[in-house]
Amino acid sequence: NHLGNNDGKNLSAPKQFRSKEISKSNVVDDMVASNGILYGEGEGPDHCVVIKYVPYVGDSKRAMDEYTSEIFMGGTNTIVMHNTCEDSLLAVPLIIDLVCLGELTERMTLKQAGEADFHGFHSVLSLLSYLLKAPLVPTGAPVINALFKQ
Repeated sequence: NHLGNNDGKNLSAPKQFRSKEISKSNVVDDMVASNGILYGEGEGPDHCVVIKYVPYVGDSKRAMDEYTSEIFMGGTNTIVMHNTCEDSLLAVPLIIDLVCLGELTERMTLKQAGEADFHGFHSVLSLLSYLLKAPLVPTGAPVINALFKQ
């Protein structure tokens, strides 16, 4: 990825990049684990995260992804995608959804069978983890980043 905004600048710091690299890699690991057909036990994709700060691209995010697979008679097939988009504009619908769902859950109360009183959701809304790569959730709450598993 080439990023030119503050995200790119912040991620040019080694510690910040390492945190992003881990969260992106965890998403790939969850996706692989959610589908046992693609990879056997202990197998996984050869995956590398690269993010470069390129001030010239401004708020654009330039993503270059390369997927290589094995084909007939030991051959390989490589699909390369180049995507350019406005990074902040991509986030707007997600932020609107997070705000709307957060506000909705603030107005809701619930109780389980056998409970006497209704109560609100935990202040950390783990149900919003569906929309996030590396969500914060209450201690002990299961977090699954892979959409297939969810």
